This record gives sequence, C-alpha cells and structure tokens, in this order.
Amino acid sequence: QVQLVESGGGLVQAGGSLRLSCAASANVFSSTTMAWYRQAPGNQRELVARITTGGSTNYADSVKGRFTISRDNAKNTVYLQMNSLKPEDTATYYCCALRVPLYWGKGTLVSVSS
Repeated sequence: QVQLVESGGGLVQAGGSLRLSCAASANVFSSTTMAWYRQAPGNQRELVARITTGGSTNYADSVKGRFTISRDNAKNTVYLQMNSLKPEDTATYYCCALRVPLYWGKGTLVSVSS
C-alpha cells in the first residue's frame, strides 16, 4: 500500500509561483517513478510531469520551461515547482506513484487568477 499526501496548493495571481509537495510512504518511494497530474473541471486528467528513480524527467509541452519536478529520496517527497503560472494552470493537482496498480493522492487545488 502506498500513501500519498499532497500540499502546497492555493490561490495565486497570474505570473506567480507555487511549490507543491507530495509525501509518500517510505516502503516504495525510492524504487518508484513519481508523477504529477492535473485535472481541470470538465477536462480529463493529464500528465504534467514525471521523474524516475534516477532523476530523469518528462514534462507536458504546456508546462515546459515553467514547471520543475524534483524528488528527495531521503524525505520520501516529490515536488513540483510552478513558476510563471497562467489561469489555464488552474486545476486540482494529483501526485501519482507509477506502480501497478497506480496510486493517487487526494489532490490539491491550484487556482490562478488573471
């Protein structure tokens, strides 16, 4: 069983920054690729970024150059630094452990005002 707890969401003006954190249970974190997804109202959940155990990263085109995913294996935590936020980044952001089955956190809401 993997438990994921997100934090760091909130309301921010366009152009601002937020850092999301996801604390994971220790038993599997270091051996698991981690990812952030987001889902806006009426939209499907989409991959934002992922990071492998070795630190390789992938980003959605819409966030490249603005968002940075990182992980701290000593703290069992994955982060998403979000800069230059846009209103279209407004969504609930979910942490995901890419295992079989997938494990999801409950999400944290990010709202970006124009």
